[in-house]
Amino acid sequence: MIVEVCANSLESALNAQLAGAQRIELCSELTLGGITPSYGLIKKVMEAMNIPVHVLIRPRSGDFYYSDAEFQTMVEDIAICKSLGVDGIVSGVLRRDLQVDWDRTIAIKKASGSCSFTFHRAFDLVANPLETFDKIQEMGVDTLLTSGQARSAMEGLSLLKQLEKKSNTCTIMPGAGIRDTNAIHFKHAGFKAIHLSATIRVLNTIVLPQIPMNAAKGIGENEVLVTDPDILKKVIKSVN
Repeated sequence: MIVEVCANSLESALNAQLAGAQRIELCSELTLGGITPSYGLIKKVMEAMNIPVHVLIRPRSGDFYYSDAEFQTMVEDIAICKSLGVDGIVSGVLRRDLQVDWDRTIAIKKASGSCSFTFHRAFDLVANPLETFDKIQEMGVDTLLTSGQARSAMEGLSLLKQLEKKSNTCTIMPGAGIRDTNAIHFKHAGFKAIHLSATIRVLNTIVLPQIPMNAAKGIGENEVLVTDPDILKKVIKSVN
């Protein structure tokens, strides 16, 4: 079973590789659902990894309907990723009505070239998931990352199983809330891949800043999220 780790830093990526992860999805700002990492981070991770690295292409947090300028940024980011030799692109575009924007999604898949392409959790917002998945699979998308349209993959397991039955060329990869205590359920259900971050909060500075820099409360402003190799080893052991 492929265990893909959503890594938010070089440290997290190295920890994931050390623990035995089979693949990295590299992003920044996990508390915002992930956004595109910097050029420098992608470059350093590519230099350090000997496992496949997929990169999230998402120009901002929030919804998945993008302006023309945002979309062009995504295309440029994909070009940068390809120049750095990444193995895969993780992305997706919706319309204002939360249906897949097929034209733009096809365009970014085409821009990804020979890179593996994962349609991400924008899928969890669409109204007709089974019909939408049929079209995604027909497009030649390699992997669908989804929670089964629920807050966690365990809660969405029923839909995830329905999607798995329909899959033949596109791998269904459950993600959201997967940890060492429940990963085995996805193995038993027949999934070939799971996605998780396995992060813990690490105190970064000893004093909590008195002036906040974050617009919304997520983690403490003196904390960072880092993938924990011990947690990840438990997950990998349980599914392999």
